[in-house]
Amino acid sequence: MSREPVTKAVLLAAGKGTRMRELTNELPKPMIPVRGKPILQHIVEGLRAAGVTRFQIIVGWRAEVVRDFFGDGSRFDAAVEYTTQEVQDGTGRVVELAKGFAGAEPFILSYGDILVDPANYHRLADLAGAEALISVKHNPGEIAKGGAVFVNDRFEMTDLREKPQPGEPTSPWYNAGIYTFRPSIFEFTAKLEKSPRGEYELTDAIRALALSGRLVQALELSGDWADVRDPEVLAQLNEKA
Repeated sequence: MSREPVTKAVLLAAGKGTRMRELTNELPKPMIPVRGKPILQHIVEGLRAAGVTRFQIIVGWRAEVVRDFFGDGSRFDAAVEYTTQEVQDGTGRVVELAKGFAGAEPFILSYGDILVDPANYHRLADLAGAEALISVKHNPGEIAKGGAVFVNDRFEMTDLREKPQPGEPTSPWYNAGIYTFRPSIFEFTAKLEKSPRGEYELTDAIRALALSGRLVQALELSGDWADVRDPEVLAQLNEKA
């Protein structure tokens, strides 16, 4: 496959973020300030510096806050469009909303509450010969809170398990919540069935993509990484400002 640059990104910013308690009464979680800027602004600026020029932001809770802040994207030298997630039924269904935006082109997908060293976005913007990239951190202590990514000796993903329980197979590689996909991901999101949690899970589609024989390359993120999941993480980040 050709090494085409990735110039599109889909950002997931629809959830309220109930663990943030009263902080999200008026703001969607991705718009909470970290070091003087909304989390989502850090993400947009990092991706823009990596060559991404077109953004689709999936909005829901307090959507007008996101729309009013980013507008058409021109002040970030980018084009921004919005799609509303009407039903909160899982990340797999959210990605389906990006089908028209992606068209035949690859795209980066990031949760709107994940902060990383911006240098990583340049690496995520190059799929090389892979069908998809999945970002990971070596973080065994976090596995119970998220996804365990299993890799082979070429650091290709071989399996992906959400929140492994004691006694189940596990991995020290933690799913870091940023991906790059070719449009083939939509073949697998379209076939999703509800998980035991009652949601359509994006990770089930990524797992099916890898198990189908397509190359899903794991990419270890460098530098700082933070899932701004609760007020305690937020406070720690702002103390570093």
